[in-house]
Amino acid sequence: MENQQDNKENEAIREVIVERRVGFNYPEMIIIMLIAILFGFLIGNIVSYTRGYSGSTDKNLDEFIATYEDIVNNYYEDVDKEKLLDAGIKGMINYLDDPYASYFEGEKSEAFNESLEGTYQGIGVEVTQQDADKVITKVYKNTPAANAGLQENDIILKIDEEDVTSKSLEETVEIIQNKKKNTAFNMTIQRNGEEQTFSVKTTTLSLPQITSNIYEREDKKVGYIKIEIFSSNIAEQFESALKELESDGIDRLIIDVRDNPGGYLTQTTEILSLFMTKKQVLYQLATKKETEKVYGTKSKVDRNYPVAVLINEESASAAEILASAFKENLNSEIIGVTSYGKGTVQRTEDLENGDTIKYTVQKWLTPDGNWINETGVTPTQEVELNLAAGETLTDENDTQLQKAIEVICEK
Repeated sequence: MENQQDNKENEAIREVIVERRVGFNYPEMIIIMLIAILFGFLIGNIVSYTRGYSGSTDKNLDEFIATYEDIVNNYYEDVDKEKLLDAGIKGMINYLDDPYASYFEGEKSEAFNESLEGTYQGIGVEVTQQDADKVITKVYKNTPAANAGLQENDIILKIDEEDVTSKSLEETVEIIQNKKKNTAFNMTIQRNGEEQTFSVKTTTLSLPQITSNIYEREDKKVGYIKIEIFSSNIAEQFESALKELESDGIDRLIIDVRDNPGGYLTQTTEILSLFMTKKQVLYQLATKKETEKVYGTKSKVDRNYPVAVLINEESASAAEILASAFKENLNSEIIGVTSYGKGTVQRTEDLENGDTIKYTVQKWLTPDGNWINETGVTPTQEVELNLAAGETLTDENDTQLQKAIEVICEK
């Protein structure tokens, strides 16, 4: 069971569409109340969650609580109460037999939430492994790394006095991220064959989740925006990039959600509402009892240029919602290969001890009412991406991108 849980945690970012709601329905309320009661015992008080439910505590919980007290009081060895409660919560999550349900503890919870919130602890660089070297391949503007003077192609040698040349890329990044926030440390790098040392600090940074470009074909100006993940601040980043492209005179747009694992429904709604109105269904949300249609938020949308969407087998969740909405509402070209096929919605809840639970609460349907779970979104133009072994992806050999530019210019 532990291996099953670890696998869920490792795949969690890919597998999440998050919708935070004000209230809970009754079955969900029982789960949350049970967790609240268990943690109440941990801190010596019963915590009651009553949002969206006014009934009494389920009497079936008495047996669970009695078992907890019996183990704590009578087990022949000392029991770590917090770990015992953690095991109880994990048991409930695993009982659901939900492939997208997870329980994140400690640092895993923090990393999971940071990914969705679009922030991370770091210095503002992108680091890659090149042979045995850890090489800075990008330094983001207005970050501690940029302010300290670090540059692209710097090779990281030491973090303070710790030699990282024989460590893995993951270990090196972890050492940097674990430095105390806003406290200076030294980073020794090699630049043009010479060693240099810089003083730098880690801080909470916004992840740059948008990249944009313009491709010109004859008299056409094609805007391009890639969305890495639907984090909590992605709609703002997307609109800013879109307006900048529009000010440069684009008359077509490609939205790239290849390898996009999903994210917040609210952000997907905001982005789609830049192109679709209150009269258009963006997607539908279905529970056991009812189906709700979600519409655009604006009365009028002035953007009438053609849009194409790039997808691949790793486009999941919110990325599939976006592609489906463009496909069914605007007859947009969807280019690439069939997407991942995740048609469910998860809720996340932060527990009082800093851990996080995630489990499925709804399934989502396309504007026309289709459920793409385990089948994916089918492209209108199927194009494989075939790179030779060791070949680096570029605009020129990106067959899916080139096909998208070709198709959109014909509109």
